[in-house]
Amino acid sequence: MPLIRISMRRGRPASEPAAIVEGVYKALRETFEVPEGDLFALVHQHDAGDFIYNANYFGFDRSDAMVVIQLTVSASRGVTQKKELFAKIHENLRRDPGLRSDDIFINLVETARENWSFGAGIAQYA
Repeated sequence: MPLIRISMRRGRPASEPAAIVEGVYKALRETFEVPEGDLFALVHQHDAGDFIYNANYFGFDRSDAMVVIQLTVSASRGVTQKKELFAKIHENLRRDPGLRSDDIFINLVETARENWSFGAGIAQYA
C-alpha cells in the first residue's frame, strides 16, 4: 500500500522517471513485502526555482540531479526493515538509471492502516 512520490528537476532524460519508479517499487517488494501490483506512484518534475535544497547538508555533495523520494507507508515496519529498504533503493537507483549516491534523498511517512482508501470511499484496511 505504499504511495511513492518522486520529485526531481525538469529536463531529465525521458527514461529516468520510469527507471526510478521501478527501482523503488522493486526495493519495496523485496524489503517491505509489498504485493505484486500494489504500485501507486506520482512523479513531480520542477523548474529550478521550485526545487530547492541544501547541496551540502549532512556533508553530502548534491547536484541538480538530486531525486527526492517520499514513501507513505503503513506504520508496521521496524528500523531494520527501513534500513534495508533505504539500502536497496540506493542499490537499485545507482544501477539504473545510474544516480549518484549523494543525489538520492529518501523520506518515509508512516500512517495507520485505517487511513487508506483505494477507491469507492471505502477504508479497505479499517
